[in-house]
Amino acid sequence: MQYDWIDFYTEFATKLLHFKTDRKTLIQKIYAVYDATGISVPKLESGDEIIDIDPFTIFGTFNKGITNTNRIAILNGIASEFEISATVPSNFDGIPVLNNLKATFYGFKDDRKANDIDNLWSLFEVALALADNDTEDNRQKFSNAYDKVHDQLCIRWNITMALYWIRPYTFINLDSRNRWFISNAQNMPGEFVVAAEKKLKKVPYAADYLEIKDLCKKVLEAGQYEYKSFPDLSYMAWVISEKVNQEKSIEKGKKTSKAEFLKWFMPLLQALRDLGGSATPVEARKKIIENEHLSDDVINETRGKTKVNKFENEVAFARNYLVGAGYIDKSVRGVWTLTEAGKSVELTAEMASDIFKKGVSDAKSKKTNDSDALADSDVDTIHYWIYAPGQNADKWEECYKNGYMLLGWGEIGDLGIFSSKDEMKQQMKQEYGDSSSYKNSAHATWQFVHDIKVGDIVFAKKGNNGILGKGIVESDYEYDADRTDEYSNVRKVNWINKGNWTINHQAPQKTLTDITPYSDFVQEIKDLFEDDDMVDDEQELTYPEYTAENFLDDVYMSEEDYSRLVGLLRNKKNIILQGAPGVGKTYAAKRLAYSMMGVKDIERVMMVQFHQSYSYEDFIMGFRPSSTGFELKKGAFYNFCKKAEIDSDNEYFFIIDEINRGNLSKIFGELFMLIENDKRGNALQLLYSDEKFAVPENVYIIGMMNTADRSLAMLDYALRRRFAFFDIKPGFETPGFREYRMALDNEKFNKLISCVENLNGVIASDESLGEGFCIGHSYFCNLQPDTINDDWLYGVLEYELIPLLKEYWFDEPMKVKDWSENLRSAIK
Repeated sequence: MQYDWIDFYTEFATKLLHFKTDRKTLIQKIYAVYDATGISVPKLESGDEIIDIDPFTIFGTFNKGITNTNRIAILNGIASEFEISATVPSNFDGIPVLNNLKATFYGFKDDRKANDIDNLWSLFEVALALADNDTEDNRQKFSNAYDKVHDQLCIRWNITMALYWIRPYTFINLDSRNRWFISNAQNMPGEFVVAAEKKLKKVPYAADYLEIKDLCKKVLEAGQYEYKSFPDLSYMAWVISEKVNQEKSIEKGKKTSKAEFLKWFMPLLQALRDLGGSATPVEARKKIIENEHLSDDVINETRGKTKVNKFENEVAFARNYLVGAGYIDKSVRGVWTLTEAGKSVELTAEMASDIFKKGVSDAKSKKTNDSDALADSDVDTIHYWIYAPGQNADKWEECYKNGYMLLGWGEIGDLGIFSSKDEMKQQMKQEYGDSSSYKNSAHATWQFVHDIKVGDIVFAKKGNNGILGKGIVESDYEYDADRTDEYSNVRKVNWINKGNWTINHQAPQKTLTDITPYSDFVQEIKDLFEDDDMVDDEQELTYPEYTAENFLDDVYMSEEDYSRLVGLLRNKKNIILQGAPGVGKTYAAKRLAYSMMGVKDIERVMMVQFHQSYSYEDFIMGFRPSSTGFELKKGAFYNFCKKAEIDSDNEYFFIIDEINRGNLSKIFGELFMLIENDKRGNALQLLYSDEKFAVPENVYIIGMMNTADRSLAMLDYALRRRFAFFDIKPGFETPGFREYRMALDNEKFNKLISCVENLNGVIASDESLGEGFCIGHSYFCNLQPDTINDDWLYGVLEYELIPLLKEYWFDEPMKVKDWSENLRSAIK
């Protein structure tokens, strides 16, 4: 492999060193490069003007997500302006690139420290010296400079990429692809993988980085692998990771959709082009008929009881998805108009399929942000469904014999073409009349297509209390157009049990219901098959990895505070996260548990919320009404401890939100003693049972408490001494929040945050309030550059912050007025 970029990059790095003490001239040259290319200068500072810059960021301007055409244009400009003699490269194999949103190696002027950019220049200089002359003295200088930069804002794994850019034969790139590649014993010797594994869990300091570099170089030079140098390694890691990603995409169903109406995408676009770019629906359909030479059979085909025209219906669906893709404008009612993109695009079958899948996905989520407040919305779990196989279960024998489950409503066609429940309801009204809202029916059909997953458990029912069988879902949704009845919607199911059982609970009346949240109901049905299971439905699930690094990416907390928090919880077993509302206690709690486990295993984490009515009977056990009188029911904490007890090798986390809102002495009862870290494993007699109960050693308790809630009593002192208390403070000063501010790059937002920080200083020093009442950062999270605007700023200020101040200083109206004006001035 020829890396024709290396000579150019190496020479440019050498030339850049001359500008270490003349950055004003360097900045002028950067502007000249971009002026010559006609490309806009990238965002390198909070204002429009670059006031200082480091050499790694300069390399980052052309080593990020841009086209090769633009990259080559920028390098031609650099070659001219900096008098580079090496040939401008046209091939960029083996070059790692930055995320466009994180392309600088320093914080913007309001966030970086005075010496941040100087430190980067120092590292740049000693790195070049080390590459030219690998001596102990140069290594020590490099280590000092590297470690000083390591903890700066905006420095992560990107620093290893930058060192690789300037001297690719000397420094190893440790981007995500390379880390993945060299951590696999198929690609590197086992002893290297073992030695490097711990050092790759977080961005290494200089000693570990140099050790990884030296070990890897020794392996490559030994000649055991086809990659002999760091550029070879980087290129191979990219090639293999791309192959793996493509294979995963295929496994996840990255294939052309079979939705029938997709065939009208391109004919509709062509028809509108032929009609001058705009037409009524009738005109567009006539042109499609003419262009495609459609037969009368195709034009006049109908379906359903109300004889809906299939061609018209499918073209209308095609138009809706093309609007969503940005190819057709919908601003004028009754007129379909091509956008600029729609005038020239040539849609392939795969592109059409992607448009359809995206439309369905967007409609399904309908979320305004991706905050994932409880940290595990990305985790797939087994769901339990109860399902009626036809009227009075008349399709059960057919379903069991053929290994599938059937759903009606076949007359509205392939359910996969609908992008929302509302579309399904409208089609049902067309087919069956508008005498019903079809709310429940559309919900069931939507769930049958989108919510049931392969591996879910289905219980077939009959009537209110009959259970006929149990099965495991084995396929995605399919539409069987050849069926002569209305049961055209199909999923394959492995029915592993068949019989006739009666349950005490009354089953839902609906055709299809997700009963996962009703744990008692699920357990009652599962117990029917306890002695009869041929297949274990509790399959081994693979959960997403979640590390300390993930926690620090998600939660605005310093690495030092995180380490202290983890150590405290491991030692004490019980901890309470306390702080003002909005500091992210709930947001952090599950993430803390997952980071300590190293994986998002939702089966080992449980969250409850205390309130004034929460009792010992809810928490441990007590008598509850039943169909025959009263029966002893186990509580949430009791069941959780029993589950942890049989899995003693793994950690379990019980999370209690609003822990100070309950009557704690009443709720915990005899567990006052049992939850102590040195009393774990010791058993006591329970109040309602002759059983002796112990809290396992692998159970950790995380409570959350608002320190600003003056309506609540202090915690019971007996309970208080059994918990450690950790203050969660506003995270405005953390590196994560500063990077977030920098990415938003909104002047009014920055002024508002600065004003809130000043306000927090006043609140903290107020004797009647204190630090526990400071305004948290959560009020300002989950924003994107395109969603933050004056309306949002006004809303959070007028309807959240100022009312809070009125509550804090209800007896000091002038202070409320002054600070309200200060906050308002920040966003003017």
